[in-house]
Amino acid sequence: LLGQILDHWFESEPLKATLATDAVIGAMASPHTPGSGYVLLHHVMGELEGRRGAWGYVAGGMGALSQAIAQAAAARGTHIFAEKAVCHVLLGRDGEAQGVVLQDGTEVRSKLVLSNASPQITFLELIPQEQLPKDFVQRIRQIDTCSPVTKINVAVDRLPSFLAAPNARDGQPLPHHQCSIHLNCEGTQLLHQAYTEAAHGHPSSRPMIELCIPSALDPGLAPPGCHVVSLFTQYTPSMLAGGRSWDEQARNAYADTVFDCIENYAPGFKASVIGRDILTPPDLERIFGLPGGNIFHGGMSLDQLYFARPAPSYSGYRSPIPGLYLCGSGAHPGGGVMGAAGRNAAQVAIKDFRHL
Repeated sequence: LLGQILDHWFESEPLKATLATDAVIGAMASPHTPGSGYVLLHHVMGELEGRRGAWGYVAGGMGALSQAIAQAAAARGTHIFAEKAVCHVLLGRDGEAQGVVLQDGTEVRSKLVLSNASPQITFLELIPQEQLPKDFVQRIRQIDTCSPVTKINVAVDRLPSFLAAPNARDGQPLPHHQCSIHLNCEGTQLLHQAYTEAAHGHPSSRPMIELCIPSALDPGLAPPGCHVVSLFTQYTPSMLAGGRSWDEQARNAYADTVFDCIENYAPGFKASVIGRDILTPPDLERIFGLPGGNIFHGGMSLDQLYFARPAPSYSGYRSPIPGLYLCGSGAHPGGGVMGAAGRNAAQVAIKDFRHL
């Protein structure tokens, strides 16, 4: 249990609760859920420029990371087809991957196919089911993809000023504006209560909020004096109580709850908002292909990690289809912007390619 780990090392409840947010981030789990301690460790693995456990902003926004990878690949002769949806994986007579077919009918032939789509999309939508072992298909169908996350992107016309650390007179960003700001986490019990509400189909009345202001470090993201605020919030169920779906009214009601909470910490925040984009779990699934809206392509629970990710006997990036490899968040070692799954899958694919 995460609670046991934090109780062993720390005394301060606000500090324990703040650390606990990294153990439940993206997970429909409470700090009291068995196995939650791993998710915390997963999020502090690795390093950034020599600093262990550090996270960083990507200059130009997260899309700049994809662009950097694309540019590096293009410089080595890679052809990139953007905005071209894949309809299915092309299979040979012996069931091996031979490329992909795009929705416009174009065939792209290849000796190897690497998919960073979720295991569900890769194996349940892009491959004929009769080509896969029945127990493998059943395992993919059973992956827990429950997600509590609603992402809200906000445009504001001034920097938020927090009661605990008011802004400077010149309105310039202070050190705390350049960090991840965690709200509604003064105690782990608050996180547990927020989780319990969502488990019963109700968006949290006092949601956990992770607030970042990337434009405080990267001014090019917003016009002078203005900022973009990224709100990573939970807990919100995929389906609301009574089988209700997330309509516009439900979306706005939840966003208003989040904004009211921020207002308590930073009076004037609501008046500074000039635009907002609300992405509930179904929105994240529809727009980004995240199953259940899960940012990790599947829960980071111990039964879905290591040799069992995405399925037992298939954690080594190869799949039941020869020449088809999984390289996204649904592969070992799991989610997070770290590139480990992609790098490992590439190493395996290169090794196999040499024998073709």
